[in-house]
Amino acid sequence: MTTLVLCVDRADDIGRTVGVSMPVDGWDAVRSLVTEVGLADPEDSTVNCLLEALRVTRDLRSDDEEAIVAVVSGAGDSAVNADRSVAAQIDDLLDRYAPDSAIIVTDSADDERLVPIIESRLPVDSVDRVVVRQARDIESTYYLLKQFLADEELRSTVLVPLGIGLLLLPVLLVRFSLGVALAGLASLLGAAVLYKGLAIDDHLARLPDQIRDALYSGQVSVVTYAVAGGLALVGLFLGGLAVSPVADGVVLVPIMQFFYSSIPWLALAALTASAGRLLDELIDADRIPRPYLNLPFGVVALGLVVRGFAGYFLERENVLPHLQVAGVTVQPTERLALFVVTAIVISLVGVRVAAKVAHDHPSEEDTDAEAVDRS
Repeated sequence: MTTLVLCVDRADDIGRTVGVSMPVDGWDAVRSLVTEVGLADPEDSTVNCLLEALRVTRDLRSDDEEAIVAVVSGAGDSAVNADRSVAAQIDDLLDRYAPDSAIIVTDSADDERLVPIIESRLPVDSVDRVVVRQARDIESTYYLLKQFLADEELRSTVLVPLGIGLLLLPVLLVRFSLGVALAGLASLLGAAVLYKGLAIDDHLARLPDQIRDALYSGQVSVVTYAVAGGLALVGLFLGGLAVSPVADGVVLVPIMQFFYSSIPWLALAALTASAGRLLDELIDADRIPRPYLNLPFGVVALGLVVRGFAGYFLERENVLPHLQVAGVTVQPTERLALFVVTAIVISLVGVRVAAKVAHDHPSEEDTDAEAVDRS
């Protein structure tokens, strides 16, 4: 078994330093090349790469394995021409020695780009990357930064928000105090992280196609979603108007006021959106999926629960008048219990209706399964 120990130099550092023709093969020739490169440029890491190739060859031969050491270097005015030059040199070595496998020795991440070229011609058993011990951390950091800057998605995700923040920081410092400037910068970076982390950019990229498909297909949900958005804005607006100034540090009361006033509108918006989706399912299929049947009941039940708890807190703080039924004053706890029980009953009715419809109109999968069981 013959192993080719190959020292690769994609940037042609060896050729520029000593001006020898490539490939260089054989123990004596490579050992002489180490001396020439070291005398020409003692600080070049290629010297360590050549010495590592010689060491690997010596270890293989000590194990009674036939090993041939060689050096290839890229030459050309472009990366493509350099890679083609290396490929031609490898073909020359294969014609002369016909090795069974190769061990590649490199001194940089750029040289490792030649590995696929070598693997296309010869099995590669190992890739040995040589890093000078004193410069290991510096070189590793350099190549990590180089790979980071080469990734377009990472650049746009990290560098663009950071650059905008650094540009805005002086403006905020001139206009506002240091605390406000730092808070604004942190908010900007946080929004950028959430924007990417929640994949909002992907949803926004798909949104025009989804809207176009929905308009062309004549879906009712397009209109109901627009109406639901308007109702939600109305609910948020009325909820904001209902909030009274915070007194004595009590933050809970304004929050409950907002929920109490906005929940009916928000629930109506959710019901409108779910009704549109339900109509689309009725138009497209003979059977309505159970989640779409459960959704309206669940929205109403959830709205009753949230409004009930909000009313309970507001009544306890005397912000909301007590409920009067037939001249009888209903206590806050009784009112809350009424809302909760009503919500549970509506939720159970929704489950019952969905189960009834599913039983009367079984799906195709259930029909096929029953047919298989009977057979």
